[in-house]
Amino acid sequence: MYYNLMGDIMDRIVMHIDVNNAFLSWTAIYLLNNGYKYDIRNSYAVIGGDEKSRTGIVLAKSTSAKKMGIQTGETLYSARKKCSVLKSYPPNYSFYIEMSNKLFKLLSKYTPDIEVASVDECYLEYTGVKKIYGDELEFAQKIKKEIFDELGFTVNIGIANNKLCAKMASDFEKPNRIHTLYSYEVEKKMYPLPVGELFGIGRMTAKKLNELGIKTINDLAHTDLYFLSHYFKNQAVIMINSAKGIDDSLVISDNEELKGIGNEITIDHDVSSKKELEQHLLYLADKVTRRLRNTNRYAFVVVLILKDKYFKRVTRQKKLKNATNVTDEIYKLSKQILEEMGEIEPVRLIGLRLGNLVEKTEHQISLFDDICVHEKDESLDKTVDSLKNKFGSGIIKKASLINVKHKDGLKK
Repeated sequence: MYYNLMGDIMDRIVMHIDVNNAFLSWTAIYLLNNGYKYDIRNSYAVIGGDEKSRTGIVLAKSTSAKKMGIQTGETLYSARKKCSVLKSYPPNYSFYIEMSNKLFKLLSKYTPDIEVASVDECYLEYTGVKKIYGDELEFAQKIKKEIFDELGFTVNIGIANNKLCAKMASDFEKPNRIHTLYSYEVEKKMYPLPVGELFGIGRMTAKKLNELGIKTINDLAHTDLYFLSHYFKNQAVIMINSAKGIDDSLVISDNEELKGIGNEITIDHDVSSKKELEQHLLYLADKVTRRLRNTNRYAFVVVLILKDKYFKRVTRQKKLKNATNVTDEIYKLSKQILEEMGEIEPVRLIGLRLGNLVEKTEHQISLFDDICVHEKDESLDKTVDSLKNKFGSGIIKKASLINVKHKDGLKK
């Protein structure tokens, strides 16, 4: 992770590497490796489920299939109507993970500061290694070629001064391209785009913005915060900052995550309700803060992790002014992070990670801090911990969690 709190944001360089049409490309490679005579990337092909199944949908499509009007997410039955010669291939998730691991292993030769966003995309913090590898555009060309030569598929690479703009840049013209979206390019390259193309703005949010007369990213960037807050509450400031290309989130590598304490929950169904997700967050906050207290540590950073059933991962983080191990404080901040994320895709995994750990904490004196309340909450949490340690975790449970069942994934 790269920290340069005193430096100019323009000095920071982040890359977003995104595999072009990953599921279809990787299936094509698997088939070719196993004796298939032609590359399905050059045919009318889709990746989907069982065509006889009523729930079979298109997960990925070739360029030829796209030209026939076939869309990701539509049923295979509907896609077949648009293209009678269409061929469907089942997803091979184990091979996708194998190819994903090969990609991230290749990139990790150059820097450990890689944040995996999903099975087919990642962020790479280039700032700290630029002095070793030189100009970022030349480096991007090098790794793009290396990925194709060694692994057999193409990628788009976005280069920017932060994660948000790097992600936006990689979504420009595809495939097999490198794009930049430096801070000084935002007005020219990003402002004219439809507001729905801004990363983090979902379909329903875009529809509401359009109804308010906000059609482009430029419109959103220049919208009055008070006006927007009336409709989107705390999310409004994040939306406007994103539209301006402002993002101070860090690239969180697996190495950095290992320095913290975390817990993940796999959910057996798609969850879109934030109220339901908040229940899971309360459970997670209770678990991770208990582990903090058992080791007499406190956390400055709270990271929320969401994944959908297609391995897409979204992470958001906030830093506390004062380190804490109080359950309620961590829970409230994680709820705030979730609220500010706005519209989200249905979730199958939710995780909470606490980072920047210290062994003791001193509260800054402030008119707005109630130190007595904090110490009382910490003391209460420790009392509950002792009861759970003696009689078992089920001895005391928050009322909102009584009917909530979880499948945990602990991380240290």
